[in-house]
Amino acid sequence: MALPVRDQVKYWGIVAAVTFVVLWFLGNVILPFVLGAAIAYFLDPVADRLQRLGLNRALAVATITGVVTLVVVIALLLIIPTLVSQAMLLFDTAPQLVRDLQGFLGQHLPAIYEPGTALHETLQSFGKSFRDRGVALLETALSSAGSFINIIVLLVVAPVVAVYLLYDWDYMIQRIDALLPRDHAPVIRRLAGEIDDTLASFVRGMGTVCLILGTYYATALMLVGLQFGLVVGAFAGLVTFIPYVGALLGGALALGLALFQFWGDWLSIALVAAIFVSGQVVEGNFLTPRLVGSSVGLHPVWLIFALSAFGTLFGFVGMLVAVPVAAALGVIARFVIAEYTRSRLFRGLAHQDEQ
Repeated sequence: MALPVRDQVKYWGIVAAVTFVVLWFLGNVILPFVLGAAIAYFLDPVADRLQRLGLNRALAVATITGVVTLVVVIALLLIIPTLVSQAMLLFDTAPQLVRDLQGFLGQHLPAIYEPGTALHETLQSFGKSFRDRGVALLETALSSAGSFINIIVLLVVAPVVAVYLLYDWDYMIQRIDALLPRDHAPVIRRLAGEIDDTLASFVRGMGTVCLILGTYYATALMLVGLQFGLVVGAFAGLVTFIPYVGALLGGALALGLALFQFWGDWLSIALVAAIFVSGQVVEGNFLTPRLVGSSVGLHPVWLIFALSAFGTLFGFVGMLVAVPVAAALGVIARFVIAEYTRSRLFRGLAHQDEQ
């Protein structure tokens, strides 16, 4: 005989509460494991594809590990140092850029830009504030992950966890499926499949879109000769998961820098604008429809709220689990709404008159 609904709600509520408390107290301790699980989930379709091509699971995981290690080493040696140095240089150069803007406004728009006005005072203080806070932000970002030992543990443990989980991923799914309560297993499998479809579309799809667009923006801006092209391109690609925000913020920043650097060279300025326009065209007509799909069930506002809420509660670990939890809650909410609209609580006695 199945447990009464009240007892089931009580037991599953206890499980949810214990999980919440564990995440709250462990915090960054479980960061390598959460990050490793995220990497394994992201790469599992690649391993499955290699298996279908004839490789066994161990060889497929070894191949993926070798390729990812090579890419990470190249990034550590070539890309990341350049990215950090350009970001630092951008923060140091900000006061000069603001002074150039002041000179431009004073020469071309003297009526609205006069000494003593709010615009004048704001621009005077913005450059120094941007530089000081920007440098402090970078230093905090580089040191906030913890001590040197914690950083080493993160860089070593997360990849090891990812490799083990990637190797045993299908087996773990089978074991979890075997432990599902028999009365609710079909519903749980259906909901889990919908959650997986949502995550696969959003996390894997949008992650790939962000990587492609970030690489394109950074490479194209550097080829044009924009001084901080790598930083701007990486930033624009990183926030592409929020519709239009990446292109708008990245395009505005790139055009602003291009106006200062290439003033009078309208061809270079037009090329910078064309880079972001073409990126949006490719994303909207090819990348997002092919890699993400028309609808993944995650509204941008709901996603931003989840990232903010979980980031505030659990720090960086919370930001990692925010998207899966948001996807799961979205699927469960749609399921609950569907059940509610079929229930007597919603339909009352009106449905009897329709029959």
